[in-house]
Amino acid sequence: MPSQQATLLFATATPGVSRRAVRAFAKILQEEIASGDAFECLITTSRELRRLNREFRNKDYPTDVLSFPRSARTRACRVGTHADACSLGEIAISFHHALQQAAAHGHTINQEIEILMLHGLLHLLGMDHQTDRGQMSRTERKWRLILGLPTGLIERARA
Repeated sequence: MPSQQATLLFATATPGVSRRAVRAFAKILQEEIASGDAFECLITTSRELRRLNREFRNKDYPTDVLSFPRSARTRACRVGTHADACSLGEIAISFHHALQQAAAHGHTINQEIEILMLHGLLHLLGMDHQTDRGQMSRTERKWRLILGLPTGLIERARA
């Protein structure tokens, strides 16, 4: 049993999204991929993603997903420790980007949010598709197939 449950925060209106389904998906990610470790996921505006990207990555443009991993030392805690310190980190997803990408790739908004959440979680787990010689790509593809998700971000970028 996880010491803490994944947290989903909706900071913008999300028409067409089944919040219950997205929360259930986050729980599956936590149990199956994150070995029970919790994470936080913020679904927000492109404006907020732009602000976060500028503030933390010095890149002044909106993006679809950002990940903010906690250090291994910080997240090595278990039951009895302050809940925030036990999290793998935070994921931020732009609802507006997800909506556009879902339409462009012919799948539902829920599926796109799930694709972005999976991608962000793999980053929280220390993977980096720009430097890991395909490990994250292979892992993302494996989990997409298991979870029944359409083409992921890394594969789209290669197309």
